[in-house]
Amino acid sequence: MPENEVKLTKLAKCAGCGAKVGAGVLAQLLEGIQVHRDPNLLVGFDRSDDASVYRLTDSLALVQTVDFFPPIADDPYLFGQIAAANALSDVYAMGGEPKLCLNIMAVPKDMPQEAVHELLRGGYEKVYEAGALITGGHSILDDEPKYGLAVTGFVHPEKMLTNSGAKPGDVLFLTKPLGIGVLTTAAKADLLSRKGAALAQKLMTTLNKGARDVMVNHRVHACTDVTGFGLLGHGLEMAQGSDVELELWTAAVDCIPEAAELARMGILPEGMYRNRAFAQDAVDSGAAPLWQQDLLYDPQTSGGLLMAVDPEDAEKLFVELKGTVPSAQRIGEVRPFRGGRRIFLK
Repeated sequence: MPENEVKLTKLAKCAGCGAKVGAGVLAQLLEGIQVHRDPNLLVGFDRSDDASVYRLTDSLALVQTVDFFPPIADDPYLFGQIAAANALSDVYAMGGEPKLCLNIMAVPKDMPQEAVHELLRGGYEKVYEAGALITGGHSILDDEPKYGLAVTGFVHPEKMLTNSGAKPGDVLFLTKPLGIGVLTTAAKADLLSRKGAALAQKLMTTLNKGARDVMVNHRVHACTDVTGFGLLGHGLEMAQGSDVELELWTAAVDCIPEAAELARMGILPEGMYRNRAFAQDAVDSGAAPLWQQDLLYDPQTSGGLLMAVDPEDAEKLFVELKGTVPSAQRIGEVRPFRGGRRIFLK
């Protein structure tokens, strides 16, 4: 390894969205904080949603989010790309278009200048791919490097999407395969194949712009991006917010084959256990094998979008998603809440 080359993932205790504070802990931290009301605040932090939305006019609303994490890749340029794609995803999940971004960065004082430059270049190029701009930011010194973005976008107030609008009868779609957290955990232990590493990089750097551009042309009632809380964690938030229950067809969920093999071996991220602790009491696992359950709880970095779609639009949306997103999956349906558990694996 060249003298000035740094292995970023070795500087971090957790990788990517696996470092996210668990959903249950987060809810406890926010409990009791007074929420100030404003008729123009359409979505705030009390909704467990992907971003806040503030109405500016009858036809324009501001979407704001922030996301950053420690290194998910050793290559600084790749790390910058992944972190930027992940931060932009929250705006896409709301049906919005990102426009302005601010860098958020922490770097060790001895991190080579070339590495910092490459990290920022990766972020800039991914933001420009999204059609947005980076206009500044803030950086500090820290023993553990971290990078991400504060993102501002726009959406029509009547066309914004939240994670709490799912209706009984809706069809559930997912746009990226599961298993990223397992793959990146294996990579830190040098147990990941080159093919698996390349796939993980491709998935994590793929913007959810294509998925967003398809869904805004259809009757999508709810949407969230599947990131640190895993499919079951984010699915539970959708089910609770919408007061419905979800039936997930496990055979239809695209799990990365190498991730499945690693999960069977017990190579799992710490965040998976946090997600399981948060959501498992609300999940009927049915006959799903343990390795598959683990992947459904697996924290995803820059994961896909989970959509609840009007059944009359489902087939057309499915056709348009194919070839546009990494993995178009029709994975379940929304049912009326009958009390008790919120998610049923079939």
